This record gives sequence, structure tokens and C-alpha cells, in this order.
Amino acid sequence: MMSTDNLLPLKDDMVAFIAGHGLQRLPGYVTEDIPSIVWEGGENPDSWKDFVEMAKAVGSPFVTFSEVALEHEELDALVEEAGEMNFPDEEATELVEAQWLRKYAGKVGYIQLGFVYQGLVFLHETTTEWYERFQSLLEDIESFQDIVIDDHDHEHDDE
Repeated sequence: MMSTDNLLPLKDDMVAFIAGHGLQRLPGYVTEDIPSIVWEGGENPDSWKDFVEMAKAVGSPFVTFSEVALEHEELDALVEEAGEMNFPDEEATELVEAQWLRKYAGKVGYIQLGFVYQGLVFLHETTTEWYERFQSLLEDIESFQDIVIDDHDHEHDDE
């Protein structure tokens, strides 16, 4: 996890470093349903460089590259859902958290690098603290919506 609020400068460094190692960038995101091994860089903020060097060392011709920026529309929808979830409580944790995230709109909060070697996908993920909080809030709201939908479905079972 990075202490910076915007990974855009890091993205630029990554793009240059990957090209400098003679690797191509494949724009693509490796989803959670693909078996993968996540690189554990610990507290080393430059562990992504070791990752790229590993991709080159094993002969990978490319590195997958995906970034996520917090979109204004996505954030507006999140604030609306958090408000509906907690209506009429305007001080609810989820709503306050969603509104707090507004200052990060348009910023890059997550970058995923990947390469394939001997049938396995290796990943390196860089994320910001605010992006982690955003993901957690999304999961909380989705869980709440699932509960509401399940309860609504069970109400109709009695009829």
C-alpha cells in the first residue's frame, strides 16, 4: 500500500521502466477468478521494479498493466447508495466515508502488473489507502443490498 494519494506519477515510472526493460505492456486486468500468485513486496515501495525484472528474467514478452482511477460518476452513485442505505441519518459512517472519498475523484488508486510463466499468472498490486477504504465501502454497501434483497424475496415467499 502506498502513502501517496495519487499513483499517476508511479504509473509513469512503471511505463518507462517496463519499456526500458524491452517488455511490452498488455492493457488488461487479471480477475480474481484466474488462479494467480501475488507478489509480496513487503514494505519495499520499489518492489514493482523487482517484479518487472523477474518478468524479464523468465522471458516474458509482456507485462499486463491495469490501473483504476476513481471516477466521479462511480463516486456519485456510491454516495447516493450510502445515503439510501442510511436514510435519514446523514451522519452515518458509510455516507460520511463516501463523501470523504470525493477529494480523490479522478486520481489513480490502484495499479496491477502481471505476467504469465509456466501456466501461472504472477501479479503485483499497488494500492493507496483511500482506494482500500473505497473497496471496503463498496463491499459493505453490496452486502447491505444483498440483505435487503434477500429479505424482500422472503417476504414474498409467505404469500
